[in-house]
Amino acid sequence: MTEATERALDEIKFGPDGLVPAIAQQHDTGEVLMLAWMNREAVRISLAEGRACYWSRSRQALWRKGETSGQVQRLHELRLDCDGDAVLLLVEQAGVACHTGRRNCFFRAWRNGQWSVIATPQIPPEQLYPEPRD
Repeated sequence: MTEATERALDEIKFGPDGLVPAIAQQHDTGEVLMLAWMNREAVRISLAEGRACYWSRSRQALWRKGETSGQVQRLHELRLDCDGDAVLLLVEQAGVACHTGRRNCFFRAWRNGQWSVIATPQIPPEQLYPEPRD
């Protein structure tokens, strides 16, 4: 753990639960892949390893994206929003980002007064588990 990393962590406004929302975006296309949560240790690990690590609220544990599914996110850059209360991870997504087997988690669109599924799974979800679902 470096002094620079600690300074970076001190700028992030983690919520009362110790978490900050983290948006993962494909670094070269701008595609928004997913929303997850990070605590201080997840940010620290992500910066140290160059690989996205999140906090699973359902499991109450750290998880490195793709540790069980192989759908890894390599961190290109970490950004902090203007208020310091949200982070953006610019990543290189290997395969799919969503636990449903889709490229991203935003596969439902409000159209004609209802939610419409606009993307089909690329990988059967059972092949991705036990990836956390937060």
